[in-house]
Amino acid sequence: MLIRKPSDIRSSEITSETNYLNRRDFIRAGAIAGGSIISSGAIGAIVPDSRLAPLTNIAKSPLSTSEMLNSFEDISTYNNFYEFGLQKGDPVVNAENFKPRPWSIKVSGHAEKTGVIDFDDFMKPFDLEERIYRMRCVEAWSMVIPWVGISLADVVKHFQPTSKAQYVAFETLEDRERMPGQKGWSLDWPYREGLTIAEAINPLTILAVGLYGNAIPNQNGAPIRLVVPWKYGFKGIKSIVGIKFMSSQPQTSWNMANPSEYGFYANVNPEVDHPRWSQARERRIGGGIFDKKRKTLMFNGYGEQVAHLYKDLNLRRNF
Repeated sequence: MLIRKPSDIRSSEITSETNYLNRRDFIRAGAIAGGSIISSGAIGAIVPDSRLAPLTNIAKSPLSTSEMLNSFEDISTYNNFYEFGLQKGDPVVNAENFKPRPWSIKVSGHAEKTGVIDFDDFMKPFDLEERIYRMRCVEAWSMVIPWVGISLADVVKHFQPTSKAQYVAFETLEDRERMPGQKGWSLDWPYREGLTIAEAINPLTILAVGLYGNAIPNQNGAPIRLVVPWKYGFKGIKSIVGIKFMSSQPQTSWNMANPSEYGFYANVNPEVDHPRWSQARERRIGGGIFDKKRKTLMFNGYGEQVAHLYKDLNLRRNF
C-alpha cells in the first residue's frame, strides 16, 4: 500500500496553495485576537448561506493523504454532474445560477429519528473536518481533493437506525428547471445511490459541504454530497435531499442504467476492467500532457482501512 499512516504525515505536507494557507492563517489570527479559538463541537457545523463562503472551526483529519493537491480550478471545472450536462465542462457553466438554499433533507426508513430537516438544523449536531482524499473516476482519471465535511458515521449514529437497517440510500434533488440536465434521458431521475451500513460508518466516509475551506461550489454538489474515497466517483452522489435506512439493497442510478458495467459496490479494483476500458492505470488531472499514467491502487490506496469490509465478498462478481 502507498497509504501514509497518520504518524507519518506532517502538517506542512497537507496543503499547498498559498492563498488557501493565508486565508486560514487570517481566520486563526482573528480568533486568537478575539480571545480564544472556538473548541470543536461548541457550536456545531455552520455552512453560511452565500456562494463559496469561508467555513470556520474546521478540524484537520489524520486520515488525510499527503499527496499534492489538485488546484481549485481543476476540481471545480472538470466534473461529472449529469444534472447539469453530460460533458465535463458543462456543470461549471450550467450550475452557475443554481441556488442550493433554502434546502432540506428527508430522513426516512428504519431509524428512530426521521422527518424533513432544514439543512442548517441537519448540520448542527456535527463537527467540520478537512479530509484530503485521493478520488478516482471510473473513466481512469483521478484528483486529490481537500474536502470539508462531516463524518457519515456520526450522522448515522445521530439518527439511530434500527436493527433492520442494513443499507443507507441517498437521493438527489429532482428539479428539471433548476437542473436542466434532467430534461434529458441519460438516467432515470432522480439520481440514486447507496452504501451498506458498514461502508457508511467507516471512518473514511463523509458528507462534504466544502472544498478548499469554502462552501462547496454548485458544480461539485452543493450544498451537501457523499464522498467515499475508496470507490469510483459515481458513488459520490451530489445535492442530497434524501437519506433512507433500508433493510434491502437500494437501487442505484448507474446500476439501473447499465448493470453489466456498473455494480452496486463500485470499489476501485484494478483487477476488474470496465467492459470498455482498463482500470489498471489512471491519469491525474492537472498533471499536464507529459504526465505519465500511474498504477491504480486497490481500493484507491485505502485498503488498510476498508479491505476488511469485503473479506467474504467475491469482488469480481460484486463489482
